[in-house]
Amino acid sequence: MPSNKVLEQKQAVVAALADKMRQAQSGVLVKYEGITVENDTKLRAALRAAGVEYSVLKNTLTERACAEVGYGDMKQYLCGMTAIALGMTDPLAPAKIMKEYADKIETFEIRAGFVDGAVIDAAGVEALAAIPGREQLIVRMMGSLMGSLYSFAYVLQAKIDKDAAGAPAEEAAPAEAPAAEEAKPDDTPAAEETAPAAEAPAEA
Repeated sequence: MPSNKVLEQKQAVVAALADKMRQAQSGVLVKYEGITVENDTKLRAALRAAGVEYSVLKNTLTERACAEVGYGDMKQYLCGMTAIALGMTDPLAPAKIMKEYADKIETFEIRAGFVDGAVIDAAGVEALAAIPGREQLIVRMMGSLMGSLYSFAYVLQAKIDKDAAGAPAEEAAPAEAPAAEEAKPDDTPAAEETAPAAEAPAEA
């Protein structure tokens, strides 16, 4: 029978895991088998860099923590040697990183996960991993904005070029206007000046 000290240690482990699961935005449960020391080191480094908490615990402890936070449905996936990754800042990070290693290592298998307070199966985790990350979305958005700016600049330049090509013809028309004015002599006497003076009526 376990001593009180051992029970207290297990309770502390369960409480710590449950607390992390409450704070996590998502989690992924994997079958932790067949991974080499080299790959395990790389995996843990990638998870740390992404702000993911990673734990390899006995299934009984993980089960208790899951039950404590309302993820009792995870129990069905807790068999064999398992590990759990918790996304503390990025809900996509655990799924993406675990999917990457599951694709490379045949015995490293995604079992289930949780997101938005609901338990999801392996297919749900893979669907989560397929969602574009924040950096990818930013790159796509910038590409779309740049494409729109290039299109606007092209249209604007085409209008400028068209206006510049038509400018000389429009400026040439006013240059001929003075010629019409020169055709009228400046010294032509006014109508009042050229008309003969009327004779005064003869007196009776």
